[in-house]
Amino acid sequence: MSAVPVEALDWTRIGADLEAHGCAATGPLLDTDACARLRALYPQDAPFRSRIVMARHGFGRGEYKYYAYPLPAPLEDLRSALYARLAPLADRWNAAMGLPVRYPAAHADFLARCRQAGQTRPTPLLLRYGEGDYNCLHQDVYGEHVFPLQVAILLSAPGRDFTGGEFVLTEQRPRMQSRAEVVPLGQGEGVIFAVRHRPVQGTRGTYRVALRHGVSRVRSGERYTTGLIFHDAA
Repeated sequence: MSAVPVEALDWTRIGADLEAHGCAATGPLLDTDACARLRALYPQDAPFRSRIVMARHGFGRGEYKYYAYPLPAPLEDLRSALYARLAPLADRWNAAMGLPVRYPAAHADFLARCRQAGQTRPTPLLLRYGEGDYNCLHQDVYGEHVFPLQVAILLSAPGRDFTGGEFVLTEQRPRMQSRAEVVPLGQGEGVIFAVRHRPVQGTRGTYRVALRHGVSRVRSGERYTTGLIFHDAA
């Protein structure tokens, strides 16, 4: 399985989109073979630590599995490389919001911080949606240590494998109505987005907006996504 080199992505555009909208499409991250091989893991038990049926918990409809360590290739390398690119932005966001937390340059060092706080369970996951399934708006927090950005990569081909099932992000702004953002993705493409909140420059200075993400109803077919969350779970 192969991934597109992270350095080849348009980071100038990605950074600008994240600052302006709280999310950014990456362009291709995984080739079609990598997408197919990751989808084929879902029926297996060995690559995963647990399985969640969304309806049992009020999360929506559909299901997902958390990967066990070590993560399947090429997700381990992709997670580390994306983190290294996003850590400086995460530091800038925290500084703008008056938050004291800063992030080490290497993902391994951030995971060591998580482990010291008892966050040892891997959070990257593989999600499967069938016809009528959806994911309610939510935040992936998992513990005290939270990296403020995460990535979702679409493993199925829209229009061929499924219809509907759009990635949705909502932004709750103080004293204003919520704003929704829909990010169209092709197979193998990812979206980087804020986990919990981001800074926005207003007329009276910088303020913090809360974000939630989800997936709209799948109208036909089957939709697979893999999610890369950079903090681990308690």
